Amino acid sequence: MSQARPAGVDIPKPHREQPQGSSTALRWVVGGVCFGALVVIMPFWVPLVVAAWAASLAKPIHHSLAKRLHRRKWAAALITVLLVLAFVTPIVVAVLSLAGSAVQLGRQLMNAQSGQEALRSLAANGSGEAFDPRHLSLQQLADFARAHGASALGMAKTFFGAATVTVVGVVVFVSTFYKFLLDGQRLHEWLLVHSPLERGHFHRLSSAFTEVGNGLMVGVGLTALLQGAVATIGYLVCGVPQPLVLGLVTVFASLIPSVGSGLVWAPVTAGLWLSGRPGAAVALLVIGCVVSVVDNAIRPLLAQYGDLRMNGLLLFIAMLGGIAVFGPSGLLLGPLLVRVAIEGLAMLREAQPASFPSS
Repeated sequence: MSQARPAGVDIPKPHREQPQGSSTALRWVVGGVCFGALVVIMPFWVPLVVAAWAASLAKPIHHSLAKRLHRRKWAAALITVLLVLAFVTPIVVAVLSLAGSAVQLGRQLMNAQSGQEALRSLAANGSGEAFDPRHLSLQQLADFARAHGASALGMAKTFFGAATVTVVGVVVFVSTFYKFLLDGQRLHEWLLVHSPLERGHFHRLSSAFTEVGNGLMVGVGLTALLQGAVATIGYLVCGVPQPLVLGLVTVFASLIPSVGSGLVWAPVTAGLWLSGRPGAAVALLVIGCVVSVVDNAIRPLLAQYGDLRMNGLLLFIAMLGGIAVFGPSGLLLGPLLVRVAIEGLAMLREAQPASFPSS
């Protein structure tokens, strides 16, 4: 006889597992959708990554300002506006303005018949007149502004497609920076919950990601900008033509280990000497030494706020390799991939020590 079921008691139904084929199909569908989402986002990965790094750096300022204003959204909006006014707009204008001058300078160097002629071209412009700050006037400032304004307009017309992409990238960066600054912690928690990685591994990789951003933007970037600023002042004082272009080139040259900014100011100094301006050459030599001192004195100080645990030579190789493989965006992607790879290998060694040779 079958036993009667007590009233009001539900007998649990046996759990039915999903068929293996259904689970496999779900993985393929989710993987395909995620890959498609990645392809859609990839054209703007640079402003997204830079916005995440910038929001991480601005997070303490946002917390302090939010306490004063008692509004997190107002604090995030204010910091975003200040960021656009202080950094984004000047950088975009400078790039558009200096691009034409940089192309012209490159053509002069390429058309030089000898090394001495190339050095002289760094110390004299096409008209043979150098910018002399001793005779600076309002009219000269107006002519300087008109020249660079016309250059910016011409470059915007010539490279309309590139300018459009730049504007869209700036919009993506600004909006993403505001969102990360406001809800960055919530997004981090969402990624932590939905990531297939263990919590400890996820935190270490995210810390490596933040470390690269802080190191590149503070430890490396600010040091390079300070060297470029001091060098640009030297070019202006010594009457070197196209000082802003040479200052921008000095910023990039300062990323090279050991020699750094000397790759720019040393040839310019030689060009001044060969052009019959020994006084200006000696003055620029002294300023160049000051630029080198700035590198040695400021870099350790800034490293306290943005320390990138990578050898300087390895960082430079990662930047060059990233540019060779991914184009200009590789300047950021190269160091990021190398640093995350180093952290990943360290985690694998800790998880499976038997798989690695003992030191």
